[in-house]
Amino acid sequence: MTLARATTGEAELPFLYERIADELHDRITRGVLRPGDRLPSVRRLSEERGVSIATVLGAYLLLEGRGVAEARPKSGYYVRARPALEPPVPHVPRRHVAPARVSLGNTSTFDLIRAMKEERGVVPLGTAWVAAELLPLKKLNGLLAACAREGGSLGAAYDEIRGTRQLRRQLARRAVGWGTLLEEDDFVTTIGATEALDLALRAVTKHGDVIAVESPAYFGLLRLVEGNGLRAIEIPSDPRTGLDLDALEDALRGSPVRAVLASPNFSNPLGTRMSDEHKARLVKMLARREIPLIEDDVYGDLAFDGTRPRPAKAFDEEGLVLLCGSISKTLAPGYRVGWIAAGRFQDAVEKMKLAHTVASPTPTQMAVAEYLAQGGYDRHLRRLRRILAAQAERYREAIARHFPEGTRVSRPEGGFVVWVEMPQGTSAVELQRRALERGIAIAPGPIFSARQRFGHCVRISTGHPWNERIERAIGVLGRLAKELKG
Repeated sequence: MTLARATTGEAELPFLYERIADELHDRITRGVLRPGDRLPSVRRLSEERGVSIATVLGAYLLLEGRGVAEARPKSGYYVRARPALEPPVPHVPRRHVAPARVSLGNTSTFDLIRAMKEERGVVPLGTAWVAAELLPLKKLNGLLAACAREGGSLGAAYDEIRGTRQLRRQLARRAVGWGTLLEEDDFVTTIGATEALDLALRAVTKHGDVIAVESPAYFGLLRLVEGNGLRAIEIPSDPRTGLDLDALEDALRGSPVRAVLASPNFSNPLGTRMSDEHKARLVKMLARREIPLIEDDVYGDLAFDGTRPRPAKAFDEEGLVLLCGSISKTLAPGYRVGWIAAGRFQDAVEKMKLAHTVASPTPTQMAVAEYLAQGGYDRHLRRLRRILAAQAERYREAIARHFPEGTRVSRPEGGFVVWVEMPQGTSAVELQRRALERGIAIAPGPIFSARQRFGHCVRISTGHPWNERIERAIGVLGRLAKELKG
């Protein structure tokens, strides 16, 4: 299908003030403008660019919101200095060699997760979503409308089991940039990454099996583990280097591990990126034992340094890595478009897809395929990465300033979450309860562990632009944490 291009062109480019802000932000990121440097005066930049003073002020306010510029009374705008207070990163968790049944399904934990996701009007620090204003939703929705308008009988029949060919072709093209040799028929599209990960687990395990998971691990992954009746061995993740491969090797020697579930690129909640050397070692370690690796790569496109790190799949020579991804973190979570490249387990995944959901919705796949084909995705990513990097720094600084002495904060290299380790004895669950009473949502640490560990930790989302409301919320959280500590 060839769609009309009415949704492209100048109307889809960023507003003028955003373009000016992005250019200045890029100069700051590259070190052309350094902390403490004075930015051009509003009047001067207005004259140089031939734009209104209001446009320049909009650009500077946007840079302020990103945390890279600051206004000084009667002096102008300056590049913001990095904070002198740099909190230490969280401790590496202790090892637990025995497998455990995941128990997130009990009523109290379920209520915590539901409250974090469903409370309306709260400050959204609990869910890992990017703010709508940072996503190209207008363009995507226009493409979706064009698909519906021009598609004729589109939606009258189920799509292929593997998914829309146009989307799989675009994924294969992008996979070249990931350092992987994947063809369009290597992909199966799914209803978000959640279905991809569920299909992967079903393809390589059976009820009662033992799998190894990162610790801490995203609670959505743990719920899938629980739902499939699996037991989990928690492998510690270092906040700087990622999954502890020595601990994993010890676990593989001591238990009948059937699969490993991990996020080598920007794990949630730590935001850590494993080095290519460690990814290669991980893949080889598992290949020697013929153990599948289920790789969650949903944050892979969101590196703060502007690169696109290779997934562990790039080092897979045996077809044992099942690569899962989606557009939920970068384009439109509500479109529920994901995928899996399952290697030697492709046939099993296709059969389970047919039994599970038959096919993925065609219109949203078509809209995403057209968006990728039109070439704006990389431009969008460049802008989004800069914004998320600045936001993460701003949130970390505020947490270090407001939370109790001794608090540790992760230093993510991508994504949009930070992991906060408060002093021992500070109850994350009680902090969440009190925060919700004040209209603030956070994610308590115990839901990130099969054993409900991390009782003094919380995950805070940094996906929303910094503003006074968020600044006040961080201050309230810090005050509550100090009360609980003391």
